[in-house]
Amino acid sequence: MDVSFLQPVFAAGGPFATVCADVTHTTENADAELELKVRAVAEQLEQHGAPATVVDAVRARLLEGIEGGEAGTLRGRALVVAADGSVVLDEVLGDVPRNAVVAWSPQPDLLPVLTQMAARVPHVVVVADRLGADVAIASLAGQPDEEKEIEGDDFRLRKVKVGGWKHNHYMRTVENKWVENADEVAEEIASVARRRDPRFVLVAGDVRARQVLTDRADKAWADLVVTMEEGGRAAGADREPIDRREAELVAEHEAHEQAETVEKIASAGAHGLAVTGTAAVVEALRKGQVETLVLADRQDDEQLLVGEDPTTLGVGQGDMDALGTHGTAVPADRALVAAAVASAAGVVVVPRPAMPEDVSVAAILRYTDDSTPSPR
Repeated sequence: MDVSFLQPVFAAGGPFATVCADVTHTTENADAELELKVRAVAEQLEQHGAPATVVDAVRARLLEGIEGGEAGTLRGRALVVAADGSVVLDEVLGDVPRNAVVAWSPQPDLLPVLTQMAARVPHVVVVADRLGADVAIASLAGQPDEEKEIEGDDFRLRKVKVGGWKHNHYMRTVENKWVENADEVAEEIASVARRRDPRFVLVAGDVRARQVLTDRADKAWADLVVTMEEGGRAAGADREPIDRREAELVAEHEAHEQAETVEKIASAGAHGLAVTGTAAVVEALRKGQVETLVLADRQDDEQLLVGEDPTTLGVGQGDMDALGTHGTAVPADRALVAAAVASAAGVVVVPRPAMPEDVSVAAILRYTDDSTPSPR
């Protein structure tokens, strides 16, 4: 997972409030229920010592679902609020949080956020008819980053009174217009594919439009196509089947990424391009070797020492002495995530049982050097 979206968190000043909250807003008494949930979160933050500016910022953001706000469609929400009351992270959770979090701490508690956050998989959703298509570009299911409506020529098919060659010519002209419209849509999708590197392109809509469009797919996205029978562009068409299929595909790709990452630890490790265990990962992060940090969703109760820079870290004072500095004790997962963001590494969170040898942390490396542990 690209975690560059966390950069504003680490650019802000702490302490931080970290919240993973249930904001379900679907019942008849939803407004009152949400207010009660948010009040409980605010009271916990106050008990932890969070200042009023921070508590008020959390309360205001979580209550955006009241009175039909867009946030009222969410089930779980994660916030990080800096000491000055600025909201530096606001993310959708995949569902009601399994592990609710209300924390006020020197460092943001991001592992439960990353574990429960809605999957981020770049993709394209296309709903086509014979005039054009609606194209949505997204990372989160149901929350497009960009939306485009592409309309081609409206060359309507109507009855003709004569048959023979004129009728056949008319039919060919209509078909040509459909193809021209599909070409315009296909070019737009190809442009998106080159810019955003999507994992899949979901195509729904009119059956003939889908066929013509997918026939026009070029190498930039032809292998990414997933089609579905349900859904259409017409006013009042039911969007729910498309949203459901989009969410399923995003979840499938996230699970595939997790499995592929665990497999890569073993395969890359055989060539010295992966390390496991806290000490080896810390050393690799210090040297900027880490391409992907892999964290178990359940961590051991470890702490690391961190200097002024997030990548100046060690497992003990001996490491910090060798670096010529002192360090502050920080929970290991928080220190590791901060170092990954600072070094532009990706982060993947996987279930603890899936981790090799039951370690809590591993890393896939960009390169090796003489000090990198040799493969066993």
